Amino acid sequence: MITPQLMSAFGGHWTGADTGVTVILPPPGTVASGEVRGGAPATRDFALLEPGRLVERVDAVVLSGGSAFGLAAGDGVMRLLAEQGKGFATPFGPVPIVVGMSVFDESIATRPPGADEGRAAALAALTGQPFRVGTVGAGTGARSGRWRPVSSPGGLGHASGRAGAARVEAIAVVNAWGDVIGADGRPVFGGAPVTEPAVQLGMRNTTIAVVLTDARLSKLDCHLLAQSGHTGFARALHPAHSRYDGDAVVALATGEVDDTDLDLLRAVTTEVMAAAIRSAVTHD
Repeated sequence: MITPQLMSAFGGHWTGADTGVTVILPPPGTVASGEVRGGAPATRDFALLEPGRLVERVDAVVLSGGSAFGLAAGDGVMRLLAEQGKGFATPFGPVPIVVGMSVFDESIATRPPGADEGRAAALAALTGQPFRVGTVGAGTGARSGRWRPVSSPGGLGHASGRAGAARVEAIAVVNAWGDVIGADGRPVFGGAPVTEPAVQLGMRNTTIAVVLTDARLSKLDCHLLAQSGHTGFARALHPAHSRYDGDAVVALATGEVDDTDLDLLRAVTTEVMAAAIRSAVTHD
């Protein structure tokens, strides 16, 4: 496993035996949007990311295993941030804006992550623990290539790039129905294949991701950036965005860099997202 450097955001993991949680804590004032393209999403407060909604900024993005059960990890993150006085100002105190996305893993039959695990991942981020890639955090129980009778390990990946003065990073949890596809167009396998029970084919999938940039963007710009992240899905996963996947991308813009070429930024985001997806299985 490698330890990437995130920009000005903080990232942390809680890792269990067959599942996990990954939390991204962006700096105050980070603008966000997102888009779902998979047919079976498990998300928390994703609708507020639509460009026409009131709230423009988020306090945390939580990625987890456990399918819809794992969305409870966001409760622990929300309570921790509220204790620190962070969130959307209301007459009764701040309400932290915590967006969640989950993948389906085997913990759904045992003990999916909940509020305590979410809090632990957020504390790992706040205390500066190493942010690693591979079969850690939300990528712990992930697999890829489930559209075939055999699958191989998935995981959590990271990649970065530049669009002029702006930096772009992507974090992807790959638990895909399709294969991961390398830059040469050939499938990339994360390890020894495992035969999948026929009854489970097409039932346990989803790739979720976060794009981070230090460019100054509007909420609509972030929405377009999330769309470009999905283009990266289509380059590095085949098939992508199936009925069995809950594929979702959140885009975060911290706003330090002005005068960014949005179309260049979107092009770079596509490449960086594809690289992050490949990194999830190669751990490079």
